[in-house]
Amino acid sequence: MVDLATLRRHDLVHLSPEAWRGQVTGLVEEVADWADLGRPAIFRQRVCADPDGAVPLGLPLPPGMGRKRLALSCPPAAVARVAPPPLLRDARSSAPAAWRPVIEALLGADTSWRCFGSLAWQHLTGLPYLTDASDLDLLIPCASGADAARITAALGGIAAWAPMRLDAELVSLDGGAVQWREWLSDAPHLLVKTRSGPALVAREALFP
Repeated sequence: MVDLATLRRHDLVHLSPEAWRGQVTGLVEEVADWADLGRPAIFRQRVCADPDGAVPLGLPLPPGMGRKRLALSCPPAAVARVAPPPLLRDARSSAPAAWRPVIEALLGADTSWRCFGSLAWQHLTGLPYLTDASDLDLLIPCASGADAARITAALGGIAAWAPMRLDAELVSLDGGAVQWREWLSDAPHLLVKTRSGPALVAREALFP
């Protein structure tokens, strides 16, 4: 049984097929076999409507399914396993050809970076999530201000010629995440996304 306190933003949550069908019955018929195909949902922020102790889950559907965003919740015992978002190096095979040079440049900076958003979902499901307007969404672990400076310098150089928008989150050791352009703003307080919602955090406290 999963411990709800250990789940982090963007974690992928796999349910047993039986538990999944119990969650989506009457919602969207097209996803009834989602878990049978090995596809996950994603851990999301809890809202007031979620039952106490339940695992809050989200599922963004691809354009061909109307771009719906399903909000589900399940008991912890229904979770079969939890996985982090895919590594960028694993998802690159699902990217369009025009993105490949950018991804190779990003991997040249660091091979540990992960992705989320449309590229991740296309890689995870084989369904066409990516469009001409899609961003490349990245999750980048960041342990210090020096790390943040190195990472944002690399991202800035690549973003200058990339054909898509780079949307990267710098993720601190405690799981809080700041958008990389927000970090570059030099504002004394930064908007940080946490598992319980957004918060303003002093710059020096984010990556001490």
